[in-house]
Amino acid sequence: MKDHVHKIHQARIKQTSTAIPKKGTLHQPLNHFDKKNDKTFPQKFFVNDVYWQSSDGPVFLYIGGEGPLSKFSLMFGHHVDMAERHGALLVSLEHRFYGQSINPDGLETEKLRDLSSQQALADLASFHHYISRRFGLSQRNTWISFGGSYAGALSAWLRGKFPHLIYGAVASSAPVQAQLDFSSYNRVVAYSLMNEAVGGSKKCLAEVKGVFAAVEAALLMGNETEVGKDFGCCETPLKPEDKMELLQSLADIFMGTVQYNEEGVAFSIAELCDIMTNKSEAFGQKEEAYDRLVKLAAMYRVRENVPCLDVSHEKLVLELTNTKAVSSYRQWLYQTCTEFGFYQTCEDTFCPFSRMVTLQSQTELCSRLFDIPQDSLPFRIDFTNQYYGGNRPQTQRVLYVNGNIDPWTELSVVWNDTSVDDERAILIDGTAHCMDMNSDKSMDKPALHQARKEIERRVAMWLKSAASQHMV
Repeated sequence: MKDHVHKIHQARIKQTSTAIPKKGTLHQPLNHFDKKNDKTFPQKFFVNDVYWQSSDGPVFLYIGGEGPLSKFSLMFGHHVDMAERHGALLVSLEHRFYGQSINPDGLETEKLRDLSSQQALADLASFHHYISRRFGLSQRNTWISFGGSYAGALSAWLRGKFPHLIYGAVASSAPVQAQLDFSSYNRVVAYSLMNEAVGGSKKCLAEVKGVFAAVEAALLMGNETEVGKDFGCCETPLKPEDKMELLQSLADIFMGTVQYNEEGVAFSIAELCDIMTNKSEAFGQKEEAYDRLVKLAAMYRVRENVPCLDVSHEKLVLELTNTKAVSSYRQWLYQTCTEFGFYQTCEDTFCPFSRMVTLQSQTELCSRLFDIPQDSLPFRIDFTNQYYGGNRPQTQRVLYVNGNIDPWTELSVVWNDTSVDDERAILIDGTAHCMDMNSDKSMDKPALHQARKEIERRVAMWLKSAASQHMV
């Protein structure tokens, strides 16, 4: 998800040093579905057994997503709080090809063929078997899976594909519907920027639309040098693709602000909109919105410790071509090309940013980097939805949790279908991406407090139901 690897602020440590999770490595098959292939890769995992009181206690599986897995995933968060209450064994598995769970040559294009959500689910099933043997678990040990964002989708899919292993699943901000042209992402960004309940306003959205039109016009009229200096660019955006990168970088400030509002980003929606609508006397009347965006970009660079905005498209391509890089961008881009799409375009009238960010401009990287034809993407994405059920999954005991200002909610399950599973969706008013996964804090919105209570109720209900089945 490029800048959308989900961020969770950590609460204060409640545990002693003895509660630090134990790290391990499991050697997994590179291809679970080709029994003639005996190649493996090292997969990192963590175990926290500090709360596990009873041999027949539950197991809470925290699923790693499109980035490195940290020991903190089993030390903090709502799932850890619930594990303490229910005496659960906490386990977590890093996603294949991310973090340390990759062979030295794993980022080469031909090796990326073994990177997929299907293989990741098979990894989790194999991990289930490993943990069960290591701790002497049986059918009496009820497994509940947890995940956020892409890992939230994996949590839901794991329950759907392996219902005999996973009794229930919590899927937070989970984009279970693959979509090539994810234009509705920026539509939600626009709505959230004018949502007064979270600090937005119609005036804020109007200012954002106007200023992006002004920046685009300045770039197209030959003022690249001036614009480049104004926004602290590392290089002058002379080429069309560099101008697009600049406009995307500026849009990312707003997109990230909306997605993670108040949680691990440079600005909140309220602060961003205050800056964009504050017609201070310090600015002249001419291009005042432009000047405010310049100020916002400067503040962003300081807060994110970014010396300058990198707007070279060629440099981006070189970074994505680098098979020795430590970032997760190359792997995730490959997954968007082969399975998900998720391209946040700006070609419809709802988008408040530049129309230069097109589907064509984003998908051309698939063919350029991985030799994946652009015209093959619709088929690949359709297959993903056919395989998992999209946002109409026929699964039970999966709880989909979303915040209504989070753009990824558009690709999740947000309604309750009583014919399949009563009350399987929680939509939290005024809440951003994966916020429910944090521990409860006094300053959280009432709706967020209530959502966590409902999650706790459902998990407790699943555990009680499973226990009664084991007694039969």
